[in-house]
Amino acid sequence: MAKQFDFLVIGSGIAGLSFALKVAKKGSVAILCKTSLDDTNTTLAQGGISSVTNTVLDNYEKHIQDTLIAGDGICELSAVEKVVKNAPAQIQQLLEWGVDFDKSQDGTFDLHREGGHSEFRILHHKDRTGAEIQQSLIKCIKNNPNIHVFEHHFAIDIITQHHLGEIVTRHTPNIECYGVYALNQKNRQIDTFLGKITLLATGGIGNVYKTTTNPLVATGDGIAMVHRARGFIRDMEFVQFHPTALYYQGERPSFLITEAIRGYGAELRTIAGKEFMHKYDKRGSLAPRDIVARAIDTEMKKSGSEHVYLDITHKNAEETKEHFPTIYKKCLSLGIDITKDYIPVAPAAHYLCGGIAVNENAESSILRLYAAGECSCTGLHGANRLASNSLIEAIVYADAAAKDAVKKIDNLKFNQSIPDWNDEGTRLPEEMILITQSFKEVQQIMSSYVGIVRSNLRLKRAMSRLEILFRETENLFNRSVVSREICELRNIISVAYLIIKQASMRKESRGLHYTIDYPQKNNF
Repeated sequence: MAKQFDFLVIGSGIAGLSFALKVAKKGSVAILCKTSLDDTNTTLAQGGISSVTNTVLDNYEKHIQDTLIAGDGICELSAVEKVVKNAPAQIQQLLEWGVDFDKSQDGTFDLHREGGHSEFRILHHKDRTGAEIQQSLIKCIKNNPNIHVFEHHFAIDIITQHHLGEIVTRHTPNIECYGVYALNQKNRQIDTFLGKITLLATGGIGNVYKTTTNPLVATGDGIAMVHRARGFIRDMEFVQFHPTALYYQGERPSFLITEAIRGYGAELRTIAGKEFMHKYDKRGSLAPRDIVARAIDTEMKKSGSEHVYLDITHKNAEETKEHFPTIYKKCLSLGIDITKDYIPVAPAAHYLCGGIAVNENAESSILRLYAAGECSCTGLHGANRLASNSLIEAIVYADAAAKDAVKKIDNLKFNQSIPDWNDEGTRLPEEMILITQSFKEVQQIMSSYVGIVRSNLRLKRAMSRLEILFRETENLFNRSVVSREICELRNIISVAYLIIKQASMRKESRGLHYTIDYPQKNNF
């Protein structure tokens, strides 16, 4: 028996939860989470959320220009203007939902400045802004009787005409989403969830790479599902590597050392203790992330070391502890006192600028299917995301999706013809090692050949290796009982394929896509 809800939300970060709260007044809402409600990229976001709030020193035009410059010339201006100009209203909404942003003694917001920003405009809650937002939204969700949360439910595929026996290709007009098939991980049953409208808010793709700051649930599930459903995916070549993840062997995911710490005054140093960023950009350690990550990568290759250092020892110790309590505590647990010791850091896969292509209402190319947050591509980020623009993009586009969905919901009906999931002839995989080893191979391929610096030869080699894993995995999937592990493997292979394919098609170095075959002038 299918479960029916007016609105289906897949994912529980800022995009999914804010959308759910806004549409709940119009109908029933189901939120599906792969694990728990708080296991999201949003929870791990340290730095903050950007918005023009100090109108004496800052204005929309400055924020727009900073975003366009970071995006290296291919941001969509309409998307940038939409996010920047709608940001203050959504900050106000977060405050009404109980989010507590830090304030100065005079009662104004204590604003940070991060790489690529010309002004102080980052609102934050200590160094755990995302966690503060996540917990505030969860409280609101739990108090809303129209919202039903299904934890440990893993969406396998979105349901379209394909599941009714029709042939669906990339050229099929009017592909429609009727809901999702989801694996209940507690009883191993596959449930059918029907929705009049579905929002994908499935987060990032970090675990396609060996080293990432993303939680282990970030396997690009929404993007892979839309790709299989023949929806439009764009800009996948632009994968942002955060320059400063804490280097500590064996820890996964990597602990993020927020960009705000460089805005506060931290300097990057080589393994020999020398400052180096001035060689690469006049903005030094506050240059945009793509430049900083490439500079660190270059210095690591020069020295043969696996990390560089971040130095904040020259700042007031008590002030540092006050501003960055989470980082201080984490590093201290590993024997590093950041007020006295350098912090070992290295780049790690962090954020995807591409994803499911959406319009100004967050609608995908598939009817009745919206996408918001990191799994979507709005055109805001272009070739490189400006620091702290992600959380604000997620809530602005979730708001746009909610407004559009509420207008359309009354004219939509459930499709009652959807068959149950068919798993005839399948059995449990003989050896889980087949899945776990393939997962590691994908991560190794992507980290080795499709990382911060690329080349045509590396991309070609990556694709040929990936094709073998794709064939092996599809064969295993078709004869196996569905599990989260096999589905995640399929998804990271799909995402890896899209990154490699779209990177191969871009015959230039642009933003986060840097290739030695088409180097930028005056760059390294």
